[in-house]
Amino acid sequence: MTLSPGHYYNASQLRADTWQRLKHDSMRLAEHVSSGREVQQLRERVRAALETLTPIETYWAFPGPFHFRQLHDFFNDEEYVELAHEVGRLVRAMVSGSYRRRRLDQDQESHFDDLDDHEASDDFSSDPQAGRPYFEVMVVDHMSHQAKQSLRHGLHRMRRSEDAFLYETVIVPSLEDAVIAALLNPIIQAVVIRYDFPLKTQNEQPLIQRELSHVSLDQAAEAEPSERGLLLASLLFDLRPEVDVYLVTDFPVEDIAVRLPDNVQRVFYQQEDFLELHLNLLRGINRRYRTPFFEALSEYSRQPTGVFHAMPISRGKSISKSNWIRDMGEFYGMNIFLAETSATSGGLDSLLDPHGPIKEAQEAAARAFFAQRTFFVTNGTSTANKIVVQALVRPGDIVLVDRDCHKSHHYGLVLAGAEVVYLDSYPLDDFSMYGAVPLREIKRSLLKLKAAGKLHRVKLLLLTNCTFDGIVYNVQRVMEECLAIKPDLVFLWDEAWFAFASLGATYRQRTAMWAARKLRERMASESYREAYRAQVAALEGADDETLQSTHLLADPAAVRMRVYATHSTHKTLTALRQGSMIHVHDQDFKHLNEDAFHEAYMTHTSTSPNYQILASLDLGRRQVELEGYELIQKQVEMAMVLRQRIRSHPLLSRWFRFLETADLIPEEFRGTGSAYESEVDGGKGEVLWDAWTDGEFVLDPTRLTLFVGAAGIEGNEFKNAHLMDKYGIQINKTSRNTVLFMTNIGTTRSSVAYLIKVLVAIARDLDGQLEDMSRTQKRIHEQRVRALTSELPPLPDFSYFHDRFRIDAAGDTPEGNIREAFFLSYDEPACEYLGLNNREIDREMASGREIVSAMFVIPYPPGFPILVPGQVVSNDILDFMRALDVTEIHGYRPELGLRVFTQAVLGDESSAGTGA
Repeated sequence: MTLSPGHYYNASQLRADTWQRLKHDSMRLAEHVSSGREVQQLRERVRAALETLTPIETYWAFPGPFHFRQLHDFFNDEEYVELAHEVGRLVRAMVSGSYRRRRLDQDQESHFDDLDDHEASDDFSSDPQAGRPYFEVMVVDHMSHQAKQSLRHGLHRMRRSEDAFLYETVIVPSLEDAVIAALLNPIIQAVVIRYDFPLKTQNEQPLIQRELSHVSLDQAAEAEPSERGLLLASLLFDLRPEVDVYLVTDFPVEDIAVRLPDNVQRVFYQQEDFLELHLNLLRGINRRYRTPFFEALSEYSRQPTGVFHAMPISRGKSISKSNWIRDMGEFYGMNIFLAETSATSGGLDSLLDPHGPIKEAQEAAARAFFAQRTFFVTNGTSTANKIVVQALVRPGDIVLVDRDCHKSHHYGLVLAGAEVVYLDSYPLDDFSMYGAVPLREIKRSLLKLKAAGKLHRVKLLLLTNCTFDGIVYNVQRVMEECLAIKPDLVFLWDEAWFAFASLGATYRQRTAMWAARKLRERMASESYREAYRAQVAALEGADDETLQSTHLLADPAAVRMRVYATHSTHKTLTALRQGSMIHVHDQDFKHLNEDAFHEAYMTHTSTSPNYQILASLDLGRRQVELEGYELIQKQVEMAMVLRQRIRSHPLLSRWFRFLETADLIPEEFRGTGSAYESEVDGGKGEVLWDAWTDGEFVLDPTRLTLFVGAAGIEGNEFKNAHLMDKYGIQINKTSRNTVLFMTNIGTTRSSVAYLIKVLVAIARDLDGQLEDMSRTQKRIHEQRVRALTSELPPLPDFSYFHDRFRIDAAGDTPEGNIREAFFLSYDEPACEYLGLNNREIDREMASGREIVSAMFVIPYPPGFPILVPGQVVSNDILDFMRALDVTEIHGYRPELGLRVFTQAVLGDESSAGTGA
């Protein structure tokens, strides 16, 4: 069977599957060659697999040109037993990754002769260099075969027994080939760009050409050949910014040095010295490999110490001497206790005042996530959010906030005394969930506050990127247009579930730190200044409707870029529970916010932080910089495989479907790449990333929202009764008729296969139940399906603050004082309960009474409030609460009802209690 590239999401997936197919078919060919059965058909399949792999393997160092040519020779010489044997060994090496743990000469047979042939083996030989981390170096140069061998052998001769890392070379002849290799081969960690080289690739493989089409090469096509090295370095920074680049040039290096992109580590003049290049390659990897705090903590754990401070658990003494909790030591192992301390000296550091390895670890994290500075947080992003809000906002500041943001932001705004303007996301009534806040809604609120003379008091815009359900903002455009209205507006992007986005080229452009950097670069250009001046003239005297409908440009002379992002590192990357980060890109941090930030950090950070969490953040950062690109490729690939399998399976597609862009993003907010799902529907598995460039919102394909309404099952019931209780499958979030699956950097094909198997089993059960239903039972089932597919209550918008808690009750702007309402609810006489189930609250509202919530009412998950203190309760909100299928609703007591303010306290401010 010929493997069509159209069936694959990317060339890496095609490569992996083709090697497996080649292994299977070559083995069968070796078995059947003597009998003559199926030989011709198998030969064609093996030939097709080799032809598919030939253009792809040029971008990988393993198995290398010699060994891949050897497979062709075995095939052409009809030595099928030898072919099957060698293919099997190569595939085992690739699947296990064991080829990364030994030295392998790509151009000689001898280094491959002694490879262990047992699949269970984790290593190929007793090579003294085995076990050292392995990477690949791409060399960009149009050179002869002899020159390639000379280069490889020259670098091989530089290897020393004390080298910390192993590497092999991938040599590509053109700029386009270099881009392809960077996209396809995540093991490439360094690039050497040499002399002049052609622009175009000779590789016409359709899938490779498809991936290349997503990269704009217009500037390179127009440039002189002598400039292609610098342009390629810039391209690589956008595609793979973590990769070290070394430039070899015959131009004066003094002239080139002032134009180097940030990723260029060294420039060599005319001819690189092999030893110097080798040492630089290793030093560049070591810069990213180092984990300052983890290393310091590991060293501390090996030191003999006498513990005469707090923490009896330190060094494990209270456990090893115990007669009753020794099993704790057996379960966790001793290292965790040897590294448990409250000391900040002895080679360690203080999180609250870092000057040593914690400071270095945070600086490395800032580099990895493209921030100016990064701060570690050991008690979750809920705390990180409160730190940032308290650092930026003071009482009386107006904050524009997504009403659907996480509850920690709302509590932070209470603590800070902010005057809150809630922004409504667009509703997705059919699925009982919200989307995200349209830019037009944000601009409308800003312009309204400007007209009321309050723009100078607006301090912060707070949005969630991306949402629980995978809706991602056009971060750069939101900031640009908001800064056009208020040039000093501060942004807080809650990227709790989006930390992984920094790992991929397409995802990265919609992250806060990357967007802040790129927007500053754009606004620094003369072309942007000219466009801004032209727009100012064109919009002179324009009304608010025109301004809301226009893509506004910010005044580059007035803008101050002040952007903050919070990451739940532990949620989507490798870190222990509650390990989070705060990333900062703030031009005014040093002179406007540093002291306030550190005070807020001190306020919310424990003086006894968990060192294990800090060390895991340090290690997680290392993984981001050295294999993050590879991991995010696999994460997206697993999501696309899962989507395609559910869509193409006749039984599964009858009961379930994954929601697509057209379901979750209204057409007006989609970009030019809105054909994304139509391509996937055709079975091609292709993601068209164009929408990520210009769409107002895009859908993260790794968030898989499964619609279960057609099965007549509520989301919470499907999660608990069908997935968790019966099959042990864990998920976080449901809506009335959906459940949310998420692939992550740890998702494997085995776990995807298990989920598919479980869904098939559930679908078969549903088929059987439907067949066994009586006529009456079928009518009941149909009613249930209608209730979950076409009779869902509309989602409520934020109603309004009661005049008692309005900042300007007589004005047109909606900001409210939730702090006053929050603390007023502490006064027991100021509050009462009104029953929801017995309709008591409905009767009160029918009599004309305004019911005002005294509490945050927060269904969990997803964890955002449907009522906040001081908000007037609407009928839509009550309908929505009654339709909720989650049992955990913070701030609501079913046996009592909603806690609301009494009429007396709302009508007579003198009886309002203490307030705050």
